[in-house]
Amino acid sequence: MMNIKAFTLVSAVERELLMGDKEHINIECVECCGKDLYVGTNDCFIYHFLLEEKTVPAGTATFTATKQLHRHLGFKKPVNELRAASALNRLLVLCDNSITLANMLNLEPVPSGARIKGASTFALNENPVSGDPFCVEVCIISVKRRTIQMFLVYEDRVQIVKEVSTPEQPLAVAVDGHFLCLALTTQYIILNYSTGVSQDLFPYCSEEKRPIVKRIGRQEFLLAGPGGLGMFATVAGISQRAPVHWSENVIGAAISFPYVIALDDEFITVHSMLDQQQKQTLPFKEGHILQDFEGRVIVATSKGVYILVPLPLEKQIQDLLASHRVEEALVLAKGARRNIPKEKFQVMYRRILQQAGFIQFAQLQFLEAKELFRSGQLDVRELISLYPFLLPTSSSFTRSHPPLHEYADLNQLTQGDQEKMAKCKRFLMSYLNEVRSTEGANGYKEDIDTALLKLYAEANHDSLLDLLVTENFCLLTDMFSFCLVLLHPVALWVNIVNGDIQDSTRSDVYEYVVDFLACCVDRELVWAHADWVLQKSEEIGVQVFTRRPLEEQQNSFKPDDIINCLKKYPKALVKYLEHLVIDKRLQKEEYHTHLALLYLEEVLQQRAPAGSKGAEATETQAKLRRLLQKSDLYRVHFLIERIQGAGLPMESAILHGKLGEHEKALHILVHELKDFSAAEDYCLWCSEGQDPPHRQRLFHTLLAIYLHAGPSAHELTVAAVDLLNRHATEFDAAQVLQLLPDTWSVQLLCPFLTGAVRDSVHARRTMQVAVGLARSENLTYTYDKMKLKGSSVRLSDKKLCQMCQNPFCEPVFVRYPNGGLVHTHCAASRHTNPSSPSPGTRT
Repeated sequence: MMNIKAFTLVSAVERELLMGDKEHINIECVECCGKDLYVGTNDCFIYHFLLEEKTVPAGTATFTATKQLHRHLGFKKPVNELRAASALNRLLVLCDNSITLANMLNLEPVPSGARIKGASTFALNENPVSGDPFCVEVCIISVKRRTIQMFLVYEDRVQIVKEVSTPEQPLAVAVDGHFLCLALTTQYIILNYSTGVSQDLFPYCSEEKRPIVKRIGRQEFLLAGPGGLGMFATVAGISQRAPVHWSENVIGAAISFPYVIALDDEFITVHSMLDQQQKQTLPFKEGHILQDFEGRVIVATSKGVYILVPLPLEKQIQDLLASHRVEEALVLAKGARRNIPKEKFQVMYRRILQQAGFIQFAQLQFLEAKELFRSGQLDVRELISLYPFLLPTSSSFTRSHPPLHEYADLNQLTQGDQEKMAKCKRFLMSYLNEVRSTEGANGYKEDIDTALLKLYAEANHDSLLDLLVTENFCLLTDMFSFCLVLLHPVALWVNIVNGDIQDSTRSDVYEYVVDFLACCVDRELVWAHADWVLQKSEEIGVQVFTRRPLEEQQNSFKPDDIINCLKKYPKALVKYLEHLVIDKRLQKEEYHTHLALLYLEEVLQQRAPAGSKGAEATETQAKLRRLLQKSDLYRVHFLIERIQGAGLPMESAILHGKLGEHEKALHILVHELKDFSAAEDYCLWCSEGQDPPHRQRLFHTLLAIYLHAGPSAHELTVAAVDLLNRHATEFDAAQVLQLLPDTWSVQLLCPFLTGAVRDSVHARRTMQVAVGLARSENLTYTYDKMKLKGSSVRLSDKKLCQMCQNPFCEPVFVRYPNGGLVHTHCAASRHTNPSSPSPGTRT
């Protein structure tokens, strides 16, 4: 067990202030409500003190108690218990088995003399069920054997609402809603006083130890269990927290989240509810009262009252981190979430995670440190700054204040141990390589890449070349210091690829050249080597241009200049135009026309030898058709002229469709190609984005072509039937029935007729719904109009227009729904000038 300082014990009421030199006076009970402190004594007095809290420069709170008044209850018995009901301004006092009501300010009993008789102890329901804000719910253990009673206590009266029998004599009670947690003679139970259902918890012996029953939160209680355990139990009879280990002789318990505080004959012990460990021990003899009041923990002997003042949770967490107790600090920080506003907690918790990360880093626990840095969203420059000279020379970064760690640099952290230093550098390489592509690198990419470059160069790491030839944000002045080869690397690589220089370390130097040139901003260097990379491979070499950002292409590397360069490389030219038209979607006619023409020429070349239709021709034709269908920017007439007589009916049909010559296009598909599915697809893609009548006209045109072929054309008749049955909803059924031959049977067209009837019924019902809604809306407006007309309006020469504030000279006016009257010309001017003042929103 490792102690932390969670509380300090300070005096609140000194013995002299309470009893002077009267040795026989003992404190029996205390109650605290805000700044008001009440003390009950064995000689039947109640004392009222006002607590004033002060914070000394050292940060410790002190309390000054000022005595307000005291009152004798008129008995010779001790005051057993006190409870404040601040909403009623009442103090509930248990003395001589009776609960009386007293004024919280002057301690006078209520005039009505209301009291609850026959009570041995009582508890307030802090989760009341009555819903009445002008009363409190009180549960008493009756002096009648094995009886619990529930009361409603008002300002000047009490009302019993329930009496419940228990299987054994109850000794202690706590209340939450309808649930009672009871310590009986031999066991603890949960009892629903509304339904009478009870749940056994666990046994204990009341003769051996004093029972403790304390409500600690909504539907949860803390109990003194066997074996020196503080047990948690919910109203369902289960425990959702592990027990805390306290003294066998515990006589009182209190809660100050996240701690459980226990009192025995000699000590006050503090236990964490988060990890169940004992955190602090305070010597305290002769204590017999320990209670918490709205977060304030009070402990008392028979002669004095003391307050346990909690240290701020942030201070406790920092103390744990200073002792390198990372796990305990994180557990405590998570538990503090409920006591701190959300935004403040998030800022605090991120900083704690970062501090914990540096502690683990200093102990070379790199996996743990990495997770903490990530979770805490560490500014990666905090870590880089530990390594001398890794930040860019232009960096103006300053470390966080207060600092996240105690180390000046890596030399101090490792104490000059070269092996540890090497491990730390390897960790930083790995960490920076992971974070450089994440959102956490935003704003710091120059710092990250420059640091990586220096680390790779110092270690002669294989990843140095990868970093150089890919897009990076390294600071050039720093790069020169570490990588002189950067000045002219391409010439060296070209010689390696050409075989003039032998280098077996890498087999993919050509790809590195392409990668480097694609990221290079030196325009002259790129153009100087463009022909060489294209000659080696047109498909790969063209990436020098296609992998650049479009903004850079339109400024330093203009598309027209690149196209002129690529005219000698037809494959590369096609790839680049595809990049502009398909990938970047540039809306420029000449690029679309040029790409379509290149596709067409390649198709024609591939078809020339004996009309062969290989796999390449099919792929290129598919690209051509897709471009002709999707694009609206190419020159259609120019391509039709080039395609005439080339034996490309599908392409010809698409181009006619682009000109709106749908009948000619469908004629080609039906009579030349005899591809009926293509004709149906044509109707679909040609009507994409168009209104339904346009699609209907296309399908009717196709049907007419099928039917005009004559009854002898059996193949077209089958196609017409299939068209109708597959696309019934695309046709006007009435027009179709007039076109069909009389010889066609109903059975033949059954799917079409079924679909047409269903569509017609759906349309009619939809219209009926729309009409019904319109009628309903009209009825609502008619009703509103009748209501407005039904009320009378009194107009006199004293009535003023609410817009111009002038009187009415004639009995003509406009009335607004809010009752305002205005001149007709004022109302008209308001509608033409909406900014004018208005008495209502509508007329």
